[in-house]
Amino acid sequence: MKRGIFGGLGTILLLTGAGALADEPPASVDSKEGWKLSSQPAGVAIYSRPHPGSPVKEFRAIGEIDAPTPIVNAVIDDFESYPRFMPFTTECRLIKREGDTVVGYQRLSPKIVADRDYTLRVWNKQWLSSGGPVFLNQWSPANELGPAEKPGVVRVKVCDGAWLLEPEAGNKTRATYSVYTDSGGLIPAFLANRMSNVGISRVFQAVRKQVSNPKYHGTTELITPVVALPTNPGRLPH
Repeated sequence: MKRGIFGGLGTILLLTGAGALADEPPASVDSKEGWKLSSQPAGVAIYSRPHPGSPVKEFRAIGEIDAPTPIVNAVIDDFESYPRFMPFTTECRLIKREGDTVVGYQRLSPKIVADRDYTLRVWNKQWLSSGGPVFLNQWSPANELGPAEKPGVVRVKVCDGAWLLEPEAGNKTRATYSVYTDSGGLIPAFLANRMSNVGISRVFQAVRKQVSNPKYHGTTELITPVVALPTNPGRLPH
């Protein structure tokens, strides 16, 4: 399994805001921090909050996935297969791998707007909780390491996000998906925010379906060493 994670960003059409960061895994949706429930499609609670100086919002979604965390993580890590199961994703290409850090290129074809592309640097962390292994995968832009901009394709230059996968009883996963990015181009904020709600739901639908694929089951590659989470695991959306 090639480690690298791009979180299904294509399925949310990259239509949120510009990146906010934190030092802890993105698990909370405290109303005191401005989070409000935006929608709740098919068992996924999608929260949003405004960003100062921007009409578009950042999003955080929490939902259950009927598979253990190592299998869910394997699906999300399999970014080079995204064109086969993630909506709107047409190309994913590995640029380089350095330990638990991966750099990869992704191109999206949302149909209703021009194609988007970007290169991301992705950090992969895992540690052991009382219920089992927890996986944290986070990303930020690294366009300088990827292909040059192409005519007719909008280059996404702001994109920060994370998947946090926590074990639940019954071999299930509590998945928290956070993203805050600027898709570029001229898209009205109200439309961007609405489309993000729909797109995030499709992210979860795609992952929930893909975890049943036998390729992610019964492989020793799912049994990976568990390491301690650093005090500052990296750049995370807050």
